[in-house]
Amino acid sequence: MPQTPTDHARRRHTLRAALASHEPALDAVLVTNLDNVHYLAGFTGSNGALLVTADGEGDAIATDGRYLTQVAEQSGDLRAVIERDVAKALLVEARAAGARTVGFEAAVLSYADHARLSGDDAPALVPTTRLVETLREVKDDGEIELLRRACAISDQALAALVEEGAIRPGATEREVARRLENLMFEFGAEAVAFETIVAAGANSAIPHHRPTDAVLASGDLVKIDFGARYAGYHADETRTFVLGEPADWQREIYDVVARAQAAGRAALVPGADVRDIDAAARSVIEAAGYGEQFLHGLGHGVGVEIHEAPTLGKLGSGTLSDGAVVTVEPGVYLPGRGGVRIEDTLVVRADGPELLTRTTKDLIAL
Repeated sequence: MPQTPTDHARRRHTLRAALASHEPALDAVLVTNLDNVHYLAGFTGSNGALLVTADGEGDAIATDGRYLTQVAEQSGDLRAVIERDVAKALLVEARAAGARTVGFEAAVLSYADHARLSGDDAPALVPTTRLVETLREVKDDGEIELLRRACAISDQALAALVEEGAIRPGATEREVARRLENLMFEFGAEAVAFETIVAAGANSAIPHHRPTDAVLASGDLVKIDFGARYAGYHADETRTFVLGEPADWQREIYDVVARAQAAGRAALVPGADVRDIDAAARSVIEAAGYGEQFLHGLGHGVGVEIHEAPTLGKLGSGTLSDGAVVTVEPGVYLPGRGGVRIEDTLVVRADGPELLTRTTKDLIAL
């Protein structure tokens, strides 16, 4: 179910309500975060900005001449302004539409650009925080279908990697990572969601290890964190394998992480506090005596960005909404020995979370 101009127009309409309730009320908002531009207008070029006005009459998208054809194809329901300085061009449009107060994304617009765009003839620029990102927390059916497809591609690629015997003693981390990425492309990914992590042996105890020429060896834990991107939406999945017969300590920490991950998944209910979800999984690991070896939060939102709201962790805030898409990814990391992480991408549902990454979570010995 691809995204349509109707989907984007509906999201802009929802954003308009936020302009009216903002303090102070806003006549328009200037969107310069490219992920938010994509979400609201469908445009995927590298230079773009969007103006959303309170009455909808002055809505416009700006980009430069390189994207003249692309903006017509992707955002044909919007009036396009072709200028290199997209933010300035849209402020001119806002002033022409009678806007006196224009919100800007405070986390995106630099101090220097704010100074450049402010002036006697410019609308008053008002900082806003997470206006669009808050809307993005709840995915619509079309977004979930794209995420479902991205996760299916990821599962297919990992299954093919295992079937062809690429995760084996003698291969390097980098070779395994590149092969997995190539398989994702073969199964329909438009890109990889992030740099693939393949971490073998002692390297598996490093949560975000980057693949090297380290050689996989019999007895190693092999942690693989990866995902496909499809139509702008990201998958995120981690599985941990063992080469040969698992040692007792490997079985032990794998079992602990698997039980913690199951507890985290079970806690994904609408209205749950994000800190409580983290605690549900973390308490399992702490009870097993590995609390200090769980080094990160439990998970995060996934969508047009690989890491977006909400954050599931001790430092997170807020509650889960029905339709949010999040990861659950506890881990135990033993420096110098190895580590285990198990991660899924899931949709929060009233009747229980929908699992999008469906590769088995049983410990697989290769």
